[in-house]
Amino acid sequence: MTRAVAAAVRRIQTGSALSAFGAGFTVPYLYVYVAQVRGLGAGAAGLVLAVFALAALVVLPFVGRAIDRRGPLPVLVGAALMAASGAAGLGFANGVPLALLSASMLGAGTAVMQPALATLIVWCSDAETRTRAFATQFFLQNLGLGAGGLLGGQLVDVHRPGSFTLLFSFESAMFLVLAGIVLSVRVPGIAAGAGSAEAVPGESEGAAPGGVRALLAHRAMVQFCALAFAVFFVCYGQFESGLSAYGVEAAGVSPSTLGVALAANTAMIVVAQFAVLRLVERRRRSRVIAVVGLLWAVAWAAAGCAGLGHGGRATATGAFITAYALFGLGETMLSPTLAPLVADLAPAGTVGRYNSAFALVKQLALAAGPAVGGPMAAAAHTPYVLTFLALSLGVTVLALRLGRRLAPAQDLPLPARSRVVAAGGPAAERITPDPAGA
Repeated sequence: MTRAVAAAVRRIQTGSALSAFGAGFTVPYLYVYVAQVRGLGAGAAGLVLAVFALAALVVLPFVGRAIDRRGPLPVLVGAALMAASGAAGLGFANGVPLALLSASMLGAGTAVMQPALATLIVWCSDAETRTRAFATQFFLQNLGLGAGGLLGGQLVDVHRPGSFTLLFSFESAMFLVLAGIVLSVRVPGIAAGAGSAEAVPGESEGAAPGGVRALLAHRAMVQFCALAFAVFFVCYGQFESGLSAYGVEAAGVSPSTLGVALAANTAMIVVAQFAVLRLVERRRRSRVIAVVGLLWAVAWAAAGCAGLGHGGRATATGAFITAYALFGLGETMLSPTLAPLVADLAPAGTVGRYNSAFALVKQLALAAGPAVGGPMAAAAHTPYVLTFLALSLGVTVLALRLGRRLAPAQDLPLPARSRVVAAGGPAAERITPDPAGA
């Protein structure tokens, strides 16, 4: 990686962290803002949240081809501008139509930003640096999101709608900052949409074949998507729905304890990310994910202990916070693993489509997780914990099965100067000599 490319990566990561910082100002308060502050009611607030999620599911199947054909830079700028417009609109939404329109723009914009940012990082990294680049990206995003949430909590006042307008305006400004930073990125070969195979991994001069049918024919990617769905369903899809409901209903923790648990999750990520990175970056990816499944099973067991009612409120609170911290530790193991694996699985010219498929699977899991986990946690406490403990072990099984299908350099990446992954379609998952000798 040249100095120019390394500087570009740092600028992209900075812009991403700032946009996460802005989002942290509003994410915890969207429901309260629509339902109570604007007085639109719980039904309207639920509809706004549904539209936010639905917009992401609508745009993601189509954005991958645009990224591969036009490059991630213009797509990312457009998505940031759309998200900025949506955030600004929400700040002044005193009626349901404007709230729904703004939420759809914000949801679509932030959804498109995910695969565009991921593809841009792939373009600006090589096999040796990609793992660390994605881990740093995850670390900075969580740091920004947590800091924004803490600061936003100090500024918000449910009795003053203007305080929420200020928060949404700041979020909008941060998306504009991201767009400005991205427009200033200049990397040889990328600004023009072309480059060497090393500078632009997975890209080719012509339009590469690879729609939905081709992706579904790639059995390793299909298995990876099933694994990714399980990962996001078991953990992320439960944080603010089923697991929170279980904590309040079964474990008897207070709402303030939920905030402490989420803070413990973020703190674990911030403190442990780079120490964990040194441990896992040269381990087999499938085995790292398998260990995460085991770790999350322990986390669910800790949550179950919190709900048993033995040992008093303090014990239950400690066990519940421990569960969230263990989930965070698992997240630090996944951040340098999942996204780089998508890049290594993608055939030439389809990195954007593969990143979009990954983002779509994530959104589907985040939509299905609360729908299944929330009612189950409220009505059947013990079966809820046992089900998700078993699903965590299922993550381990799926990861080990995926490892048997991956090429050696996909499961255990080697330095780019010695070997590279071949353009990894269904018929080309093998190791080949680096033609550039880099």
